[in-house]
Amino acid sequence: MSQLINSVLVLLVLTGFMLLSSSRLAACIHVVAFQGVLLGLLAILMQHGELTVTGVLLPLSTALVKGFLLPWLLFRAMREADTVREVEPLISYNLSIIAGSAVLVFALWLGQRLRLPSQPPSSLLVPAALFMSFVGMLVIVSRRKAVTQALGYLALENGVYAFGAAVALRLPVLVELGILLDVFVGVFVMGIAIFHISREFEHIDTDKFAASTDRPR
Repeated sequence: MSQLINSVLVLLVLTGFMLLSSSRLAACIHVVAFQGVLLGLLAILMQHGELTVTGVLLPLSTALVKGFLLPWLLFRAMREADTVREVEPLISYNLSIIAGSAVLVFALWLGQRLRLPSQPPSSLLVPAALFMSFVGMLVIVSRRKAVTQALGYLALENGVYAFGAAVALRLPVLVELGILLDVFVGVFVMGIAIFHISREFEHIDTDKFAASTDRPR
């Protein structure tokens, strides 16, 4: 079982690098959706065979919301904004990969030094969770498109979700459902905002908003 958990964690780390290296928004959305499915699988594997109805339904609901519903909302926002790729990010893709590698080393170092109330089922769980959160923050500050920044928010939340699983193997039902509801509302609001931003400014490049508002009508 520990080998399966480690395999899922390695895949989660690889998805972080894929998110940093891809310029196609559709590919980035698919990567974040895959992260959501992997997190649902990880939550099931971490129960060590002691499966219950709640223990299965909650991870499945996580995979459904993160892997299908939220990506569908982002695809809809992307179509409404009529954009297909990230153009000229603030940090180049090669530099993003280098930064991601440095972040991974830092996450491994920090993960080995954090004192947790309970021992996680894998020594890679905390570093992988920290890496996903750091990648999400890096995407938020280094990309121009509002859709990509929304994806960075989702990646960051995925890291928080994985870290919560490392700290408390069995989260209360209401807390876990509250996390899902919070993420759903956040991305839903982002999708609406992206649509209205596109209609008002005719683009979703966040660094051009100030110039657009200063331009006389």
